[in-house]
Amino acid sequence: MTATTRSASIERKTSETEIRLTLTLDGSGDSEIKTGIPFFDHMLTLFARHGLFDLSVDAKGDIEVDYHHTVEDTGIALGAALSKALGDKAGIRRYGSAYVPMDEALARVVVDCSGRPFLSYEAPRGVESIGLFPFQLVEEFLRALSVQAGLTLHVSILAGRDAHHMAEAIFKALGRALDVAVSHDERVKGIPSTKGVL
Repeated sequence: MTATTRSASIERKTSETEIRLTLTLDGSGDSEIKTGIPFFDHMLTLFARHGLFDLSVDAKGDIEVDYHHTVEDTGIALGAALSKALGDKAGIRRYGSAYVPMDEALARVVVDCSGRPFLSYEAPRGVESIGLFPFQLVEEFLRALSVQAGLTLHVSILAGRDAHHMAEAIFKALGRALDVAVSHDERVKGIPSTKGVL
């Protein structure tokens, strides 16, 4: 990371996955996503586009077993990259929120770059899979992201029936909320906390 470009690259290799990821916070929404899971690729592309982040993900995982490891480990890598790119968080707005509709679905995401990982996730129970992609993996991704990035993250589906629409609204809102939270505010001097550290 440099003073002018808030960017970070992460390589994560386990017996289940191998991930190379690069995140640039002050980007234009460009992305190149290859996880081997088409729907997840689509969601990460939406996240980058609506957050105006530049994001490159090359993930190889044991998707013949299931998608869980690849999705969770990508969340871990993205969270680690976000934390690294933010550095000491001096001058950032810290908080961000977004409401995003997708047809009948409506998602709300509220984030605090607090350094204290916490996920509150409110979604209907028993949501159907999206093709071969279990809807439950959206929550697993968000939890991994919040833990590794040190985010307090509140995600709520306020309305929705279609699983694809609900997931899409979440990823778009996540991008937009994070874009606000990580943006610089020239009025903020130093760390945006009375404790002096985040």
